[in-house]
Amino acid sequence: MNPIVIIPARLAATRLPNKPLADIEGLPMIVRVLRQAQAAGIGPVAVAAGDSEIVRVVEAAGGRAVLTDPDLPSGSDRLVAALGELDPDGRHDVIINLQGDMPFVEASALTDCAALLAREPGCDVATIVEAETSPAVRTNPDMVKAVLAMQPDGRSGRALYFTRSALYGDAPVWHHHGIYAYRREALLRFTAAPPSPLEKREKLEQLRAMELGMTIWAAVVDATPISVDNPADLERARAFARSLKG
Repeated sequence: MNPIVIIPARLAATRLPNKPLADIEGLPMIVRVLRQAQAAGIGPVAVAAGDSEIVRVVEAAGGRAVLTDPDLPSGSDRLVAALGELDPDGRHDVIINLQGDMPFVEASALTDCAALLAREPGCDVATIVEAETSPAVRTNPDMVKAVLAMQPDGRSGRALYFTRSALYGDAPVWHHHGIYAYRREALLRFTAAPPSPLEKREKLEQLRAMELGMTIWAAVVDATPISVDNPADLERARAFARSLKG
């Protein structure tokens, strides 16, 4: 396999405007995400930017950025638009979509996704989950749950469904995080299709892939990726950055 990591980012976030440029202890968030992805060493890394300000910040930090149409409907569409410029000849057969709001993402989150694609020939899309960290995960609609057919070792499973609804019972509840590794042909097929009924109902893009008949596998990670969605998350990220200096 020959992966490439692309980080979609835009300034027009409703809960935290200008989020990619938010300062986290002296570094813009998008630069922290870029450097974490580069440190994983899985392949070349680029930012698919919806705004010229993001391009300037990334390039000033020595990274690669592609300016995409700001009106594109989703990060996946931004991914494909950037891919056309970054790799027009199709050399990269695996495309990793890393969210631009994970400033401290572990390298294992990326490498585990790529490993699933290498190990499971029938896997079209790979992603990551963690075991629920509190009972509140089960009923919080902002925390997406993955329903998985787990492998015997308990470290990966084939996705049966993703939902925002509450899940009950004694089995573990898997909290999904939005990092995806696509086989190139799966990504292109996915973005060429219109939003699906279940996708629109749950407001979960990955359900479109499942309704198209694609197979999604998830790897279990032990370190929770910090996602920044609102001002409180940003303060937690800043506190975590300060703890790393101590």
